[in-house]
Amino acid sequence: TKAQVRSNAAFESIGRGGYVLVEERTALRAIVIATGSEVSLAVTAAARLADDGIGVRVVSMPSTDVFLAQDSAYRETVIPSAIRARRVEAAHPNYWYRFVGLDGAVVGIERFGTSAPGAQAMEALGMTLDSVVAAVRRCIAAL
Repeated sequence: TKAQVRSNAAFESIGRGGYVLVEERTALRAIVIATGSEVSLAVTAAARLADDGIGVRVVSMPSTDVFLAQDSAYRETVIPSAIRARRVEAAHPNYWYRFVGLDGAVVGIERFGTSAPGAQAMEALGMTLDSVVAAVRRCIAAL
């Protein structure tokens, strides 16, 4: 994937705990929230969905605590409450439902004990491009 170039505003927003990394190309239908190594997966999934005409925003969330400490107006500009969010995280998914709601989807890892090179382990644990794209499609279809 081509590296995502961050704007000065994005760099300033990093200090707010969460920010819009990739804007939707068409009408916003879904938000994919990711941190760390999963950000590139979220960006790639958003690009694939955008190629199909689905407006997806990618939010990078380096610090949930800092993001939650921001005023509600800022949080709403990043993750509008009217849009279902998806979460991609190589960790247990339970924590992330506070951001996506019970009708959202979290692509995460609910088990441990897999040992393999990084890419193989992620695939075995379901952390793949196809799983993220499918989660977004399922949530949009449920609207």
